[in-house]
Amino acid sequence: METVFKTDKGKVRPHNEDSGGIFIKNNQSVLAVVADGMGGHRAGDVASTMAVSFLKEKWEHVNEVLTPHDAEKWLEAAILGANQKILDYAKNHPECKGMGTTLAAALCTEQYIIIAHIGDSRIYLLNENAFSLKTSDHSLVNELLKSGEITEEEASNHPRKHVLLRALGTEESIYIDIQTVLWEEDDLLLLCSDGLTNKVSDETLEEMTRSEYSLDEMAVHLIQLANKAGGEDNISVALLKHSSDHKSKGEG
Repeated sequence: METVFKTDKGKVRPHNEDSGGIFIKNNQSVLAVVADGMGGHRAGDVASTMAVSFLKEKWEHVNEVLTPHDAEKWLEAAILGANQKILDYAKNHPECKGMGTTLAAALCTEQYIIIAHIGDSRIYLLNENAFSLKTSDHSLVNELLKSGEITEEEASNHPRKHVLLRALGTEESIYIDIQTVLWEEDDLLLLCSDGLTNKVSDETLEEMTRSEYSLDEMAVHLIQLANKAGGEDNISVALLKHSSDHKSKGEG
């Protein structure tokens, strides 16, 4: 498996509230995470960093090979634990009240991927036949779009585009979307924050991920595209390619 993670604060924000990383086990199982913090006053980066660090720590204690069912249960429990940790921290630190984070996570083995997410960070899967979005944004605009109340064009410029209906660390009881998908040699997985997808179309994402660039070059070019389009938000990209090579770059 080849992997890379990169994050950039963009051209407007004073600091980066995104966090993420790619964490590899000895048996070549991989946990990839992208989190987009919110809450301002530097609380957003606290929430996103706490979520990623919590999942990384839990992952380091997994020593057995997990079945897809067990992997789903493990990932759900780890994310729920991260949710509680963020809530507890905010209770004890009034300056962080209201903070939260999106989370897109993928537990990858040679045979399958467990995809979990909450918020509007996204996960895409590229294979020989298709480039498909595997997550559905937990946002007000996406609900309006699905109900037919607004068009795709109206959604892209909607004034309440950043209103989330679900996020990590904002409520005691949360619901996480989790699914298992299969992948094969040369398939590619993309996890990203909305700093990328708000600026770069799915068509361009597919074109870039089908290119001959290395994963490192792909991540660099994707971030550059978002910055050239304005770069108003932080941008995070995790790429994982199903291959016989074992190359990894990036964590943070």
